[in-house]
Amino acid sequence: MPHTKLIVTIPEETWIHGVSTAHPDVEFTVVATLAGETTGIALLECTASNGSEVLVDIERREDVTDLDLLWTHDDELLLQVETEAPVLLTPVWRTGVLPQTPFVVRDGEVTWELTTTSGRLSRLGDRLADAEIRFDIEYVRTFGTDFASHLLTDRQRQLVLAAFERGYYATPRTATLTEVAESVGISKATASDTLHRAEGRIIDWFIGEHVTNDGEGNRPLD
Repeated sequence: MPHTKLIVTIPEETWIHGVSTAHPDVEFTVVATLAGETTGIALLECTASNGSEVLVDIERREDVTDLDLLWTHDDELLLQVETEAPVLLTPVWRTGVLPQTPFVVRDGEVTWELTTTSGRLSRLGDRLADAEIRFDIEYVRTFGTDFASHLLTDRQRQLVLAAFERGYYATPRTATLTEVAESVGISKATASDTLHRAEGRIIDWFIGEHVTNDGEGNRPLD
């Protein structure tokens, strides 16, 4: 099963291409996405000294149907953006490939890391090509028996193992998140975030490995 890193050139007609190229020094971190046939929603973070200008530029985009500023502090912003033309997300949605989140958009390009089956990866490439979306493959790695060592970072693997050994995943639980965090010398908030990201990667792998796709967005279980 391949793990792939793609650098995708965002289509010029999309709002995120226009805004990110107008502010090339601003890094947009996409926390979550949701896409359908005619609607795409993105939850994203950015740090910008000219945050008000970024917001104005997003609002001016014709393909943006809704913009909510959810949180701001100093130069940091958390935004939810809805668009009526999810050009970039549609190929992903149709092939059932799940880019690992968060992923980064900067200066008209998005970096995606994907862990999926060869069939899904091939279909995604075809969909991107059909939509005339350019992309470069930075690497493709095939995981074998040491797959777990690549799936999680060292810190994530350490914490997942600590949580498992102390019974955090047992039913009923025999350890709290606070106890797990203390056992490895980190804060509860850091432990929660690290476990959440690790669990997300494990679920991404499971879905990619065990959910089939007919090429049109229907994903029945085997």
